[in-house]
Amino acid sequence: MKNIVYILLGTFLGIVLYKSEAASWFRIYEMFQFDSFHMYGIIGSALAVGVVLVFWIKKSKIKSFSGEIIQIPDKEKSFARYILGGTLFGLGWALAGACPGPIYILVGAGYWPIIIVLFGAILGAFVYGLVRARLPH
Repeated sequence: MKNIVYILLGTFLGIVLYKSEAASWFRIYEMFQFDSFHMYGIIGSALAVGVVLVFWIKKSKIKSFSGEIIQIPDKEKSFARYILGGTLFGLGWALAGACPGPIYILVGAGYWPIIIVLFGAILGAFVYGLVRARLPH
């Protein structure tokens, strides 16, 4: 029954992202062409909210739905891995026209060709799972 909360929140987030055109291929294309502030505003505001919430969660010792204190460990400082990972993510995003979240939103909105992108994303996650032990972490 607790999972219904996640389904409702995910559905609400999907509707918000779709209506704000954050899942729009055209808006993503505009962003990579530096033609519009629209996506940068969405990403920047999400980043600001995320920073504030993570800071608040770390300082307030808030508990999860199951009653455990949420602990967010500090990330290992490594410039090269974040540049490489961010570049690969950005290239995939630019080529596909959607990052992982909007892929599901676009499928739900009836854009059936995005299923090819969804298949590629799932395949990529599967391949990563196979080679993860051999990668530097």
